[in-house]
Amino acid sequence: MSRFSVENIRNFSIIAHVDHGKSTLADRLLELTGTIDKTKNNKQVLDKLQVERERGITVKAQTASLFYNWEGKQYLLNLIDTPGHVDFSYEVSRSLSACQGVLLVVDANEGIQAQTVANFFLAFEAQLSVIPVINKIDLKNADPERVEKQIEKVFDIPSDECIKISAKLGTNVERVLQAVIERIPPPKVHRKNPLRALVFDSTFDQYRGVIANVALFDGVVSKGDKIVSAHTKKIHEVNEVGVLNPNEQPAHKLYAGQVGYLIAGMKDVTEAQIGDTLYLHKQPVEPLPGFKSAKPMVFAGMYPIDQSEYNNLKSAIEKLTINDSSVTVHRDSSLALGAGWRLGFLGLLHMEVFNQRLEQEYNASVILTTPTVPYKAVLSSAKLIKEYREKEITIINPAQFPEKSKVTEYLEPVVLGTIITPDEYTGKVMMLCQARRAVQKNMIFIDQNRVMLKYLFPLNEIVVDFYDSLKSLSSGYARDKAHSVGKAVCERLKDSLPRQLFEIAIQAAIGSKIIARETVKAYRKNVLAKCYGGDITRKMKLLKRQAEGKKKLRKVGNIEVPRDAFIKVLKTQSDK
Repeated sequence: MSRFSVENIRNFSIIAHVDHGKSTLADRLLELTGTIDKTKNNKQVLDKLQVERERGITVKAQTASLFYNWEGKQYLLNLIDTPGHVDFSYEVSRSLSACQGVLLVVDANEGIQAQTVANFFLAFEAQLSVIPVINKIDLKNADPERVEKQIEKVFDIPSDECIKISAKLGTNVERVLQAVIERIPPPKVHRKNPLRALVFDSTFDQYRGVIANVALFDGVVSKGDKIVSAHTKKIHEVNEVGVLNPNEQPAHKLYAGQVGYLIAGMKDVTEAQIGDTLYLHKQPVEPLPGFKSAKPMVFAGMYPIDQSEYNNLKSAIEKLTINDSSVTVHRDSSLALGAGWRLGFLGLLHMEVFNQRLEQEYNASVILTTPTVPYKAVLSSAKLIKEYREKEITIINPAQFPEKSKVTEYLEPVVLGTIITPDEYTGKVMMLCQARRAVQKNMIFIDQNRVMLKYLFPLNEIVVDFYDSLKSLSSGYARDKAHSVGKAVCERLKDSLPRQLFEIAIQAAIGSKIIARETVKAYRKNVLAKCYGGDITRKMKLLKRQAEGKKKLRKVGNIEVPRDAFIKVLKTQSDK
């Protein structure tokens, strides 16, 4: 690794909207530089997780070091392939901290889409060089000239800077590597200074412990060095350093400006915090700024199906959160479901992927409750303010929602959403947004037939099914959904509860106001079976006695709610 001077190193990331061809471009770059052999089986080589293969999306940012000869010099190009879905934008922002430039990939058919805009501004704020790449020019409906104009209008990047490629066929991909060398600056680092390395990702290996992905900003690190974590102040001895090519390839040393991995016998998942700074023992340095912690947008309860699995699930969640540090974990317990956790996710897809990874990688099956968003309440009761020690409290569990009489006002989270749509759908999209209590902030025509709308949305209105509704563009939603949601839950519980010898009333309430009700009918013995004809008063007497018995039973009878009834009710994908 010592052959590569700082001037011959380029660290860059590939960013784009979902499905615009980031991982396919990464495959071609790996093939071109001889990092992997050219075969027809090279499809999304860097998407290593089972969940990524099944869903066809990138979930984890992946690193690969490419060696490339150009104009008589050998260059070291460190590539980071990033996810495109909004739920994983934290992965993107972390990856950008290890880079000096980005390839902004745009589909020649689809043009600029919402996540293209969001990811561009992440790179722009980090002051990185942006190289626009227009992909999929081989498609029948591709219109690269139209996309060039969009890029110029929305991002103010001259159209002659765009590189037109087909990642699938490999057309013009070599030009991308040359642009990376010409347009992206080498890292600004000092090899003579003491070691300063940023941990920008980490994974857990049950045999070798924590494997930390590091970007070196200063100095050198080699096997046998004693390093210290700025976060925990613990000392570790480096067992192995190397580069990802894309698989681990050990090296003797890593130098400033390079990106690689480091194993130092860290056995505890908390010892390699993402955003941590590593330095040499007895050579302390100023820690790097690290990352803004991720802000969870969706909370859900997670419980083991069987309480005896609690410790195994706890260990699985700890190991998975080191690899996905944007998940927040709080201990929680429920009368019905036992001990568990309240987990915070960046979005619904993030929650589904986390659950799927728990099942696939750790063989853990769990009960996941319906997702909710955090609310704030400004308290009016002095007693409550004293109890919580603050006037404004955050509520992440619906069971802890304070009563209206004790609260001055409730606050809900809002998000600024960007929607890009063909102009013929503008009216329907605006109706859908208004039905979700959104406030319009901006509207720009980005070309003759594409509109960019900006809305302020209450998060609760868009978190579960807004994306699907937007795709199907159906309108006519009722504003107040409490009644319909309450009714649906009551109906599901009615279908799940076993009938008793007395009538059971199921009610949905907001505070003390009942908004929906269902009744589970009682089992009835036919007390008139022995009456063959005879006087009506005899039958009335028997029915009256039965009714009195049921009334008495209702006072003393207990209802055991089976555990699977809770699971059925809490399943988010309800049939009703």
